[in-house]
Amino acid sequence: MDKIIAVVSSIVVIGFVAWWFFGKRKTEAVAADVQDGQQTVEVKVDGGYVPNVVTLKQGVPAKIMFTRKDPSSCLEEVVFPDFGIRQKLPFKKTHAVAIDTSKPGEFKYACGMNMFFGKVVIK
Repeated sequence: MDKIIAVVSSIVVIGFVAWWFFGKRKTEAVAADVQDGQQTVEVKVDGGYVPNVVTLKQGVPAKIMFTRKDPSSCLEEVVFPDFGIRQKLPFKKTHAVAIDTSKPGEFKYACGMNMFFGKVVIK
């Protein structure tokens, strides 16, 4: 009986881990506000990125304002590989990350451990 409980428990844990890391995440998108020739958008960092898709206008200087509310070490850093950006996000503070909007496209970003993801769309 102990072996059956151990096997069932293991299957449940493996299923949860697979769902957590590979399950479909809800997509929440937002377009940046443009004021005085500058565009900004707020992203909350709390168990992931909310919103996780940001749309920016091509050619307009842009900043993504990350506010980290999650104390986990995984989310203490944000990485934009296509832009060569790797920046620390201070806990319980807002940190601006400047984005180069000169080229259109979709550019992914992730936490420092590559477990949580977001995307910047430049049109």
